[in-house]
Amino acid sequence: MDRYVVIGNPIAHSKSPVLHRLFAEQTAQSMQYDTLLAPLDDFAGCASAFFQQGRGANVTVPFKEDAYRLANSLTPRAQRAGAVNTLSKLADGTLLGDNTDGAGLVRDLTVNAGFSLKGKRILVLGAGGAVRGALEPLLAEKPASVTIANRTVEKAEVLAELFSDLGPVAASGFDWLREPVDLIINATSASLAGELPPIASSLIEPGKTLCYDMMYGKQQTPFCAWAVEHGAGQVMDGLGMLAEQAGEAFFLWRGVRPDTAPALAELRRLLAL
Repeated sequence: MDRYVVIGNPIAHSKSPVLHRLFAEQTAQSMQYDTLLAPLDDFAGCASAFFQQGRGANVTVPFKEDAYRLANSLTPRAQRAGAVNTLSKLADGTLLGDNTDGAGLVRDLTVNAGFSLKGKRILVLGAGGAVRGALEPLLAEKPASVTIANRTVEKAEVLAELFSDLGPVAASGFDWLREPVDLIINATSASLAGELPPIASSLIEPGKTLCYDMMYGKQQTPFCAWAVEHGAGQVMDGLGMLAEQAGEAFFLWRGVRPDTAPALAELRRLLAL
């Protein structure tokens, strides 16, 4: 039976095994999917040992840049992102690195939420690996503008420069922003610490702005609660992004695209228990 894992540290909390089990049942694929805890100082050794027999791996924090370095070849989107969240063993035994995070985000917004990104003013909070993975797919949707806001503005400026050939992208500090936008994506880890990025509520156009947190949890995230409080038109957490990036990885490995909607509904049900 083909073996797959999600590699991270910590990893016990991961919902990926649930998703891939549901996808495998739905598409009649014979495969096994588990979690794999890698030592913080030896991702490469751990992953290489797994790939002696294993066929594919999802990679989560803090190893996405390690996976980028481990891959023998990269998809264009992984190359752009400078990070890999999906490894696939090719027929010749080498490893292909891909990044399905941004595609998962865009699919969740455009397909699941029915939100067109074309001509929209997009604000992205944060300038870490999650943002690097999201920028190319977001800019491919032809928004009016993408602003990257970060506490350390220099980090945002580096990203804006790196992706400037793909569309209108600019950098900003959190406190420079006042004008309302169409979409705010929280890609900071503030929600994990129960905190909020320091942004003005005037960025939300009541009844219109979509607020999206890449994080998710049993309870509403602080960012989502803030968005509801200030009258956002639509509020979403990152569970759909998780399901969609997993669906994209599954398609890369198995050549069949699962229907993510029932798996996402089951994940929401389990999270609510």
